[in-house]
Amino acid sequence: MEVVLYNQSAENIGNVELPDSVFAVPSNNDLLHQVVSSLMANKRQVIAHAKTRSEVRGGGKKPWRQKGTGRSRHGSIRSPIWKGGGVTFGPTKEVNFKKKIGKKTARKALLVALSEKARSNGIVVVDEIKLNGPKTKEAANILKSFNNNLNRTGSMLIITPSTDKDLYRATKNIQKVGVIEARNLNTLEILSHKNIMIFKDVLGVLVNK
Repeated sequence: MEVVLYNQSAENIGNVELPDSVFAVPSNNDLLHQVVSSLMANKRQVIAHAKTRSEVRGGGKKPWRQKGTGRSRHGSIRSPIWKGGGVTFGPTKEVNFKKKIGKKTARKALLVALSEKARSNGIVVVDEIKLNGPKTKEAANILKSFNNNLNRTGSMLIITPSTDKDLYRATKNIQKVGVIEARNLNTLEILSHKNIMIFKDVLGVLVNK
């Protein structure tokens, strides 16, 4: 698949070939759903936690003697049936939502997601982006030129061949814009953005990923 190659001013500087092994993989919605569900589950942070009777403070002493008071027998004021006591079946932070994804499965889903973006004209290939430091205004102007010249709307994920701290910091405060290194790319990141901007050098990384 041949697409236009742009510079950082959104000017056409030639064409580049997208490898079919990465950008021409058949659709597989079931696979995408399986992998995205797993990735979202793995990102889930378990915060909700209700204390059981063993975790609630106090209650070490029997509230009253077993017999002779006329009241029902109790062993601890931290019993779940007491006010201020532990919770019987509440949520706990020990629960594990993680799901294992095979390397081949994750790789196949990544290729399917990239191919879907290519088929929907959601990929822009650029030669490179060079900034004069981590300047948000400069990065915003570059993205604005692509939006205006190519009629791009919506979120944008920029995939870099290696770590680019200036670009990352420059786009950190721009809404709906993300930057990720090619080796860390996953299916969820691709499907979470409407448009994908790929550096020319990233193509080789994706083929060997």
